[in-house]
Amino acid sequence: MSRQQRNLAIFALIMSAFFLLLFLTILFIPNRDIQNLVSRIFENNGYSFSAKNFRKAFPLGIKADRIAIGDERGDFFTAENARINLEILPFFAGEIQFALNADVRGGKISGEYNLDGNRSAAFAIRGVQLEDIPFFKTVAGAMIKGYLSAEGAFGNLRGKASGYLKLSVRGAEARGIKIGDMPLPDSEYHTVQGMVKLASGKAVIESFSLQGEGLFIRLSGDFPLGPPPSATPLNLTLELMPKPDFMEKQKFVFLLLAKYIASPGAYRIPVRGTLAHPSI
Repeated sequence: MSRQQRNLAIFALIMSAFFLLLFLTILFIPNRDIQNLVSRIFENNGYSFSAKNFRKAFPLGIKADRIAIGDERGDFFTAENARINLEILPFFAGEIQFALNADVRGGKISGEYNLDGNRSAAFAIRGVQLEDIPFFKTVAGAMIKGYLSAEGAFGNLRGKASGYLKLSVRGAEARGIKIGDMPLPDSEYHTVQGMVKLASGKAVIESFSLQGEGLFIRLSGDFPLGPPPSATPLNLTLELMPKPDFMEKQKFVFLLLAKYIASPGAYRIPVRGTLAHPSI
């Protein structure tokens, strides 16, 4: 046996022994203790966590029939058939990587989280109905509809994170949206697309637009990464470009927005406050 083969054999033996130890450790930890640990992790970051039928998953993972994440205002994310597993093949290649899968009604969420180096993550969302995400009603008090698809990849999560988030929505409808106490127009949108880049400790909205029959909306700006949502300051600008007949149908809302007229038929609204509590 060559030195290289011997080193590989030793490495495989060490990883097998570690895997067995980890498996036995998790096997004998009660499900309730693991759930309490997960709950404490969320609580330390200002959120609540609850789960139905929380239990261990073979060979190394946890799963639950239903999970809910929220804060004092209520749940803002729920999912069914949630599962987190240690990826076996990357583990034996020397990487600690976890896989996440969950259902949101008819939609799917999947992702990966890598603990090596400065840590990285990636995720994909397919066919999730926005009305099945309670965030919009709980936090924004609005009715939002549409089918969401999104993907993202992030690196250097232990330092100044970098990466991107891309999303699109089919059949979007938004009603009852407010920024602070200021209402925004109700509308349906045939095209919703967005791209957010993460770099130098900031999330920069490179493009985010909503195109409806009588209204075009564009959001731009940035906010820092790291602080909890309640302490993350916003530096955003919301631009509204309505057609005359659309303005006529929602006179009251546009009268309230009159002081934000930047040019005829165009409104430019500064959005400040925090990520959890935006304001104009």
